[in-house]
Amino acid sequence: MSESCDFDCSSCGTDCPSRKAPQENVCGENNGQAGCGEPPVLAPNELSKVKHVIAVMSGKGGVGKSMVTALAAVEMSRAGYNAGILDADITGPSIPRMFGVKGEIRGNAVGAYPLKSDGGIDIMSMNLLLPKQTDPVVWRGPVISGVVRQFWQEIIWEDVDYLFVDMPPGTGDVPLTVFQSLPVDGIIVVTSPQDLVNMIVEKAVKMANMMEIPILGVVENMSYFRCPDCGKEHHIFGESHLAHVVAQYDIPVLGRLPIDHRLAEASDGGEIETVEGHFLDEMAAVLKELDKD
Repeated sequence: MSESCDFDCSSCGTDCPSRKAPQENVCGENNGQAGCGEPPVLAPNELSKVKHVIAVMSGKGGVGKSMVTALAAVEMSRAGYNAGILDADITGPSIPRMFGVKGEIRGNAVGAYPLKSDGGIDIMSMNLLLPKQTDPVVWRGPVISGVVRQFWQEIIWEDVDYLFVDMPPGTGDVPLTVFQSLPVDGIIVVTSPQDLVNMIVEKAVKMANMMEIPILGVVENMSYFRCPDCGKEHHIFGESHLAHVVAQYDIPVLGRLPIDHRLAEASDGGEIETVEGHFLDEMAAVLKELDKD
């Protein structure tokens, strides 16, 4: 293997022992349709016990996907379930800071253990492996996808009822890896009120349909601002266009998060578990139904 190897054998002409045979199941071939000989779902670590895997995604960045992931995990933890977060946003991880989680990942020959938040939520993120939180991760797509697989196979997720996967924005390498490699039970799509963002949400919805993974619903972030004096709701970004999207694809709205400085302050201060509210009650109800199946 060359010292400059980026683990992408499809673009490499070097004949080395580490060379992998080209895969026939690259999405994009066969007109980009799922089901064209995709790889089997990867088994988790032999010591892991995960009941449900929920992917949180958006076709665009900056809509609060990590915020929704964190609040979803907190909501289910408060409901008495064991929750975990696999931070699949390898180049832009933010979950550890939102929970105030720091420390060294420890393990043995069988696997490594995630760190726990103050509320008992299991967390694994690239930022827990970096010398400094501000160190950039400058890797190519195949390497990043490999790390996501390692977070699933080499991390010991003990007795987790709901493992939330916080994915990077878009419909590229990592979402494809998660949908093909992990036993995803359903997808939560995150959006914001602007018309442009809802167009991007449609891309996420169509990708989920292509991969034949059910969409549990949509959460709209930055939906409104409630005046602390009069209690009236103000739509800072204009009226929501979400109704058109959910009607077109027949998917439910799982919650609407307000523009609230308390959410931002709790996230920045590592105290997301202290946030109170009923923003995601509908989402929690849908997730609880999964546990009845």
